[in-house]
Amino acid sequence: MAYKVLVVDDEPNIVKLVESRLKANGYDVVSAVNGKQGLEKARTQKPDLVLLDIMMPEMNGEAVLIELKKDPATEPIPVIMLTAKQDADDIVRCVHDLGATDYIVKPFVAGEFLRKINVALAPEQKAPESVVEKELMDTVEQKIRKALDDKKGR
Repeated sequence: MAYKVLVVDDEPNIVKLVESRLKANGYDVVSAVNGKQGLEKARTQKPDLVLLDIMMPEMNGEAVLIELKKDPATEPIPVIMLTAKQDADDIVRCVHDLGATDYIVKPFVAGEFLRKINVALAPEQKAPESVVEKELMDTVEQKIRKALDDKKGR
């Protein structure tokens, strides 16, 4: 049985791109063009995962996420924010404060996009650390080591 993914985004080109990527990888896909429609489809279609844009008409993605997490019927559904907003405050708010499972910034790398979807759907089979995450952590580690070395040298 294929996983059902609900894609909620008001940009038709993004929906087509995401749908084609998911269908090519064996997922069933349902889509919605705004937050209000996305909330309705999440409640009626019972997807295994929701990919949710933040900036949309009628009801933004954060409001949809709040409603999904308040409803016992939709609360367990993993939600990945799929958005152009890349500010750290937005990420923290969605993931830590509102309960999103993950956060993907557009434009996204196809492999990373699919990896995050697979992890959200089967967390017990967590994929190994991605190349992007490893490079980011290596960079952070290097900066910390440099700062500590500079501090010791003073």
